[in-house]
Amino acid sequence: MDNIKEEKKRYRKEVKLAKEGYSFFQKKELSKPVWEKLEKEDYFINSNIVLAYWSMSDEVRTHEFILRWYKKKTILLPCVEGDILKLRVFEGMETMRKGEAYSILEPIGKEFADTDKIDLMIIPGIAFDKEYNRLGRGKGYYDKLLSSACSIKVGVCFEFQFFDKIPTEEFDIKMNYILR
Repeated sequence: MDNIKEEKKRYRKEVKLAKEGYSFFQKKELSKPVWEKLEKEDYFINSNIVLAYWSMSDEVRTHEFILRWYKKKTILLPCVEGDILKLRVFEGMETMRKGEAYSILEPIGKEFADTDKIDLMIIPGIAFDKEYNRLGRGKGYYDKLLSSACSIKVGVCFEFQFFDKIPTEEFDIKMNYILR
């Protein structure tokens, strides 16, 4: 068990160093093909309620994607409260405020609690692999949400975040698709 934790730590460090080799502009440009691929997929086209995330500077950038789609689909964004993720509907930039955990902008307003109604979940991660495994930041926020969800789960990452095999534990939830 400790060995897996150490392996996960090693992957997180390796990806962090790789991310530092790219400028914000480069990461923004590398994000565009991910959304171009997603927007062509039937599972996206046919989705009405989509969970996304408001990206941090080191993640596949979501801002333009969310702004492009929120008037056509219901876009949910996670809000960190304590040690859990609560979901809220994105209704425009004027409804966003800085969150408590990572200083990411989060929507204010009513919580969306019916996770069974979510058609598609777009999930960030530190690393993904060929077996659809995901390595997160280690806090378990998404694991709790994903474990009870029956939605299509799409991991999104940069090419340098994709590996042949990453370490996993029994509670780690696989993705249905990974786009990079």
